[in-house]
Amino acid sequence: MADDWLDQIGIKVERRAIPAGATYVPASAHHRLGIHIGKSVNASCRCDGQRHNRIQSDGDIDIVPAGLDGEWEDDDDCSILRLWLSPTLLHGAAEDLGIDPARITLAPTFQHRDTRIEHIALALESQFDTSSRPGRLVAESLGKALAYQLICSRFQPKDVPAKQRLSLSQRRRLAEFIEGHLEHDLSLAELARVAGISVSHLKTLFRRSFGMPVHQYVIRRRVDRAKALIVSRELPLSEVALKTGFAHQSHMAHMMRRYLGVTPTSLSRAGW
Repeated sequence: MADDWLDQIGIKVERRAIPAGATYVPASAHHRLGIHIGKSVNASCRCDGQRHNRIQSDGDIDIVPAGLDGEWEDDDDCSILRLWLSPTLLHGAAEDLGIDPARITLAPTFQHRDTRIEHIALALESQFDTSSRPGRLVAESLGKALAYQLICSRFQPKDVPAKQRLSLSQRRRLAEFIEGHLEHDLSLAELARVAGISVSHLKTLFRRSFGMPVHQYVIRRRVDRAKALIVSRELPLSEVALKTGFAHQSHMAHMMRRYLGVTPTSLSRAGW
């Protein structure tokens, strides 16, 4: 599943237990981030012809650009939250931010500290660590957020004016498109095309105009549609889940408990 998302939206995450001793990491076509989790260890690394000796502490981030290999050596067992990020996703994020992608070059960076990157990485891990397939909008939003944060730590993007909102026609087009495509795996890029704006502007302006992030709005609309279909008792619950864009029936049940405080089965029995 994680490899599917790496191919589709350019992001992958997994937690790895690293045994004491040397670990060789071959070069990859993707940028890699390694976030140290838990107890500190004495560590050294070799990458891009340089060697770094340090005490690796919780939250330290190593950033290794695509095409570079490396060797890490720790004096004790430790855990690493490792992320892969495609260069295409990073360049697309730069375009969203109004920055020439040609300017976006990553250099090997060690013991970088960035709580936003750490929080995004943990949120991504929680999505991929569930039994349900992560929604494309959620995974894509977090992947974009990670790319934006990497870029914004080095470049100054163009800001969206503080008072700017989506126009009434943009809001109507987006609401109608989402309502008509709830069963599909919606993406930020297609919603941005509907509104006629960039993905980064969509994320900012949608929240300002609708009062919530775009992925949360879509989930709420799916839950409302599912509730109406369940109450009508015209379809089995498994088919309701598919018609409202949920991965499967248990995914729908999880979201309905979260947003409504009830299960699909109890809704059906109560006949709300």
